[in-house]
Amino acid sequence: MPFYDSVVPAYLQMLGSLSAILDKAEAHVTAKKIEAETLLGARLYPDMLPLSRQVQTACDQAMRGCARLTQNEPQSVPDTEKTFGELKQRLAKAIDYVKGFTPAQFEGADTREVTFPIGGGKTTTMTGQQYLSSFSLPNFYFHVAIAHGILRHSGVEIGKRDFLGA
Repeated sequence: MPFYDSVVPAYLQMLGSLSAILDKAEAHVTAKKIEAETLLGARLYPDMLPLSRQVQTACDQAMRGCARLTQNEPQSVPDTEKTFGELKQRLAKAIDYVKGFTPAQFEGADTREVTFPIGGGKTTTMTGQQYLSSFSLPNFYFHVAIAHGILRHSGVEIGKRDFLGA
């Protein structure tokens, strides 16, 4: 299987499902007369990021993953979104960005070295396959799953099929 097929479709599926569950979340706050800011600021636990940051970070993980695997400089996107509409625009931009990569750009990416920051001014290097399977996708899925969990915990009627984008 081409490496592209392990990367781009996975990111696109989950970014699409995240966009769809944000639609349901927005409908939920309208129907229940809840302030949107309340849900956008909701967390599963006080030391965890709020819903809005979970969405932003999922977008960043997808864009950075594709960029690093194809030896492109990851885009820096400020985290300024404060509404469901703005978060959906960010998701749309991330989807367009990921769709812009071609299979040819991923040729050899599985064995190519990927160096990336790990915090504290440090970096680490992995092969593309290690980076994808041990860092990028797990982080990406974590933030998508937490966003889904926050919404479900907050009463938004979503389930596993919504998470999968079915």
